[in-house]
Amino acid sequence: MHPRPNSHRLRRGRYSEPGRAYLVTAVVHQRRPVFSDWKIGRLLVTEFKRAHDSGQVSSLAWVVMPDHFHWLLQIQEGHLSRMIGATKARSTHRVNNITGASGPLWQSGFHDRAIRDNEDLKPSARYIIANPLRAGLVERIGDYPLWDAVWL
Repeated sequence: MHPRPNSHRLRRGRYSEPGRAYLVTAVVHQRRPVFSDWKIGRLLVTEFKRAHDSGQVSSLAWVVMPDHFHWLLQIQEGHLSRMIGATKARSTHRVNNITGASGPLWQSGFHDRAIRDNEDLKPSARYIIANPLRAGLVERIGDYPLWDAVWL
């Protein structure tokens, strides 16, 4: 039996502050490259857009990698943990419906880092956007379809 992952510890002490920007990372269960199929990745993007359009968050930048995502967002209303949990649950339902899979899509929990200074927003966005380049998935970021940033 595998030991319990440490993701349950991420919830301790988590504070969700309206107006604060957060860099959030969530990983696919067993790091399966589910989002290598870009059409499946668009299902997750739709959930990012839903959170943005509902006024819960302002999406600043995001990238969907084959087995995880990074999302730079600013909380507008609600609580970070509940919003990420709902986004993961809805994307699980949609992905499982399309692929015929069942069971978990995501590892439990997620990692977040509060951005303390607005000066850190653009460097954080650049880090997010450059993920496909660092992973060797593309030679130019414009060739990767699953990313966006408000600074374009």
